[in-house]
Amino acid sequence: MSKKQSIMDIDTVSLDDENSQIIIIDQTLLPYETKTIRLTTQNQIWDAIYTLQVRGAPAIGVTAGFGLYLAAKEIGAHAKSFDDFYPEFVKAKDYLDSSRPTAVNLSWALNMLDKTAQKNRDKTVPEIVEALHREAVRIQEEDIWACHKLGEYGLTLVKPGDGLLTHCNAGKLAATRYGMATAPMYLGQEKGYHFHVYCDETRPVLQGARLTAKELMDSGIDTTVICDNMSSSLMKEGKVQAVFVGCDRVAANGDTANKIGTSVVAIVAKHYGVPMYIMAPTSTIDMNTPDGSKIRIEQRKPEEVTEMWYKKRMAPEGVKVYNPAFDVTDHELITAIVTEYGIARPPYTESLKKIMEKKAEAMKEKE
Repeated sequence: MSKKQSIMDIDTVSLDDENSQIIIIDQTLLPYETKTIRLTTQNQIWDAIYTLQVRGAPAIGVTAGFGLYLAAKEIGAHAKSFDDFYPEFVKAKDYLDSSRPTAVNLSWALNMLDKTAQKNRDKTVPEIVEALHREAVRIQEEDIWACHKLGEYGLTLVKPGDGLLTHCNAGKLAATRYGMATAPMYLGQEKGYHFHVYCDETRPVLQGARLTAKELMDSGIDTTVICDNMSSSLMKEGKVQAVFVGCDRVAANGDTANKIGTSVVAIVAKHYGVPMYIMAPTSTIDMNTPDGSKIRIEQRKPEEVTEMWYKKRMAPEGVKVYNPAFDVTDHELITAIVTEYGIARPPYTESLKKIMEKKAEAMKEKE
């Protein structure tokens, strides 16, 4: 792929079934180089998720789904029965599930394939593998549909010319297309809303500066990068009318886990009366997690803070580093949670339950 090709021209994650490969945009190279890589082994898929070559809750879920299908395809080549097939399948599932602990989409997608395998246990192994293929493709198709619906609902919350702020990357690079937080921005761009979008740089991995700003600019949206500690100044000047962020997990009470620094944005937005919207496909809603205190937060390597983006180390050797990948935003700081089945508002214990019931009804109608 050409270094100048727009990242908007290709899906973030796709499956080459004929060659048993997953094709992803290597996000560690952005914004300097736009390059796709092909993943063929379970180790490569695990590493791609852990090292953030592919990242963002929905994109991780889609990748995991394709990855487990490819594992099933390999296992199915020699397994003679479900009893031969399933133990190896579970090992592959558990291995992929260990790559990132916070994003619920990872375990959600893997569990969906697990349910599919068990549902088809009385069929032949080739039939089980084909059922897993259909399920993995369905997960991706649902992601594309869900993100578009997020954009439609999100667009009803803003007006033309608004200044919008986002944190980290909940864009198309975090999904297959459209993204979550960016979906209303892209739909607004198509409708001539002329938003001005401010992107927090998002320390320490700089997903906002490297990824969100890149894709928004490739789409022709008026984009400004700010350091994470500048959001208060920006809101005080009245330049932000709404905050849109994604999330990696929503608890039953409306607490949300998202990239580190999101809770700071929420606190500042609350102070200045700026609405804080969480863009969350229902695959990120975990009704089995009662509140944010029960969400496991991933701790990442200290080198991301002290060395990753510098020619020379920028902190003293031996200094301690606190590097959580996510923080939890209290539900009281959140104006609304936007899903593909509607907009949830406080009290979230009731509205999220209704959203999930609506989804369950829709899924039954599709069966």
